[in-house]
Amino acid sequence: MFKQYFQQAWAQLRQQPLISAVTVAGTALSIFLIMLVVMMQQVKVEPFSPESNRDRFLHVKWSTITKTEWGEGNTSNGPMSVRTAREVYGRMTTPEAVTAYTAFAESRPVNMPGQPAISVDVRETDYQFWTVFDFAFVDGKPYDQATFDAGLPVAVMTESVARHLFGTTQATGKEFLLAHAPYRVIGVVKDISTLAETAYGQLWIPYTSTDQIDNTWCDGLMGFVSCTILARDRSDFPAIREEANRRLDEFNKVIGENGYKFITRNRPYDQEKNVLAGGANWEPDVSAARRSRLIIYLILLIVPAINLSSMTQSRLRRRVSEIGVRRAFGCTRMELLGQILSENFIVTLLAGILGLLLSFLFASLGSDILFAQQYSMTLNPPTVNASILIHASTFGWALLFCFVLNLLSTGIPAWRASRMKIVEAINGKTH
Repeated sequence: MFKQYFQQAWAQLRQQPLISAVTVAGTALSIFLIMLVVMMQQVKVEPFSPESNRDRFLHVKWSTITKTEWGEGNTSNGPMSVRTAREVYGRMTTPEAVTAYTAFAESRPVNMPGQPAISVDVRETDYQFWTVFDFAFVDGKPYDQATFDAGLPVAVMTESVARHLFGTTQATGKEFLLAHAPYRVIGVVKDISTLAETAYGQLWIPYTSTDQIDNTWCDGLMGFVSCTILARDRSDFPAIREEANRRLDEFNKVIGENGYKFITRNRPYDQEKNVLAGGANWEPDVSAARRSRLIIYLILLIVPAINLSSMTQSRLRRRVSEIGVRRAFGCTRMELLGQILSENFIVTLLAGILGLLLSFLFASLGSDILFAQQYSMTLNPPTVNASILIHASTFGWALLFCFVLNLLSTGIPAWRASRMKIVEAINGKTH
């Protein structure tokens, strides 16, 4: 049956090449634009290494603190200090792991003694960072708790940095200068995309090897550190939030003696909500963001569907006699309606595949424009590969949009064709 519908659809395309070309191009453009919108959202929430556990992440990217003497409604916003991260989130028992790291990857010079320096993006972390995020090590291993507690000057770097410094990725044990301070390589990982915003870096070091613990403000309560919590399962989210709120209340009692108080704004946030949290002084509205995307999808579907429906009606006018003959030989209205919808769905699907391929191509070649981050401390452009873009859900969305577009553009013309009187149809009348 499918083969028959495919052959009929292909024959219709060949009989009316101009109308067919416009139909395919219009459908492909619609799917192309929709899939770009979908991909721009997917790269922020879909799991890929080293953030393969995004569906189990809860984030505390920012904090909000107030003080009695500042007056009602006045707050200070930004990342938290190491002390706050440890006392509120680091001691939690419900999650599988909790990591604290500098909120931004900061560019710093690295070089070999006597050689010119290059800038690399450095992120300071704790040892749990390597449990929460799944980096692919090509040499060595991450620093452990003993190394972290001792504050040893060790580093994990990407392949590209290792090749530039040492000419090889087998760099474990080699020494280099980071901002003129000697560090030793403990591990080398594959390069990662800046789209893995939480884990991204080119060089990772223990924050105990620097002055990050003392890099604070608001009497040591605010600093430059964010937290990511790894749940054992998404079903643990409510329990994790309950424990986080309880520990924050306890911490507020301690700092309340000096007039301070942290405001939760319903943190920690899951991955979807966290990517919307552009600032610390407001809570993102996930429902509003979803509605906005839905409106965009509908516009990108309805506008071409209106134009494509006229194309479909034009093709059906040329098939009036054929429709009449089918009806005369016993084809029911529902069978005729199903045939027309099926034939047009095949055409829509072929055009949708073309649009999907175009969107992959554009996303790969134009990633520095399409996926540019609004706020970033690094000048490195985002890189995109197939593992980031190609998911089963991507094809599922494309298939869904093709189906909806087919119904919108073909449904009414097909229904009208199925309601035509047999004699009038055979005689070629369209009214």
